[in-house]
Amino acid sequence: MSEIWLSSLKTDSPQEGFELAILLSRRGVKYTQPDKEVLQKLRPEYANNADSLTAASQVVAINFQTVAAANNYWK
Repeated sequence: MSEIWLSSLKTDSPQEGFELAILLSRRGVKYTQPDKEVLQKLRPEYANNADSLTAASQVVAINFQTVAAANNYWK
């Protein structure tokens, strides 16, 4: 079982919310591919691939939508 690292989606600002969305996205990759050596080996492939970067941006955007909704869009 994993450690509990996320206690809330609540943030004080949209900037903090966006940073949380990035963290959620990175953690998702880490959970999907826990082998650090494999991650580092594959990084040059996706880091220089426009489609991979676009897909990564989409994941961050989806996570940001979730965080924004949890924060009532900081109203």
